[in-house]
Amino acid sequence: MILIGVDPHKSTHTATAVEPASNQQVASIRIEASLQEYRRLLAWARRWQQRTWAVENAKGLGRHLAQWLIARGEKVVDVPASATSRVRELSRGGRRKNDQIDAAAAATVACLHGDGREVRAEDHTTALALLDERRVNLAQARVRSVNQLHALLRDLLPGGAPAQLSADQAAGLLRTVRPVGAVEEARKDIARDLTVEIRALDRKLTDNAARMQTLVETGGSTLMDTPGIGPVMAGRLIGRTGRASRFPRAAAFANYAGAAPVEIASADKSRHRLSRSGDRQLNSVLHTIAVVQIRMPTSPGYDYYQRKLSEGKTPKEAKRCLKRRLADHVWRVMIADERKAQLLVRTP
Repeated sequence: MILIGVDPHKSTHTATAVEPASNQQVASIRIEASLQEYRRLLAWARRWQQRTWAVENAKGLGRHLAQWLIARGEKVVDVPASATSRVRELSRGGRRKNDQIDAAAAATVACLHGDGREVRAEDHTTALALLDERRVNLAQARVRSVNQLHALLRDLLPGGAPAQLSADQAAGLLRTVRPVGAVEEARKDIARDLTVEIRALDRKLTDNAARMQTLVETGGSTLMDTPGIGPVMAGRLIGRTGRASRFPRAAAFANYAGAAPVEIASADKSRHRLSRSGDRQLNSVLHTIAVVQIRMPTSPGYDYYQRKLSEGKTPKEAKRCLKRRLADHVWRVMIADERKAQLLVRTP
């Protein structure tokens, strides 16, 4: 068995083969970041029948190489850069650093310290994460365009435009404007351009939501059966979580999402404070679902929220309790969906 540590850079990759039993370097190779060189690297590694690749930062600079290797049947583990730095610090030579040492450190971490995590082939969860990131950028661009349009309409119309402004409303208001002079003409022309931009952004956001819904349904997710979870919220939950099985318990997922309370002091176990850590985007999704369920008298979250209020909780405390409960529910649903998908794959 040979571990092949890889230190990836933007233009070059260095691979070092390490024998786990003795932790000795066997061989090393440096390649350019190109498909032809990838093939040369794989041909070099085939001298060892049993091999595992330990790629440093396989979700960053090493993503392309790691996915290329997985597509060709290779086993790849991801090693965080912080773990390799610890190995360099504690090993002989102190703070010495070069690509070959980093590659060997990645293999050492994967073998001895257990910090390596197996990398899986990208699937619909990665696509949902990409679509979610794109949606955030589109929404931010729309907000900027609407704000600019509001500023222009405020100078073109008495009292400006209503707060909730759509592209159709803006076009209707602009048709009532009769510009006088070059300044007002310039304002109206720019406002018309912004209206066209907002319409285009609205179409892109609609298409984005439709693609997310298709991927959620194709992936077999049942998250949208939960009140308050639509295609966008479901896509964001799946995209940011990935595989729910990487969290051993619901409590671990809640902690990752920042929905688990934190003890104030070890002496008093009954007192807790709000967690400010975790994935804030996931926390925002749970908050949105909680708010929607609180406003839906037919939802289970509404009954839970009212029960917490009757127990003496403040509205904020009751909402936090509901978010914690929703985190457990979301994790259980994603775990059940993942297991169902695995059974479908195994069934001939």
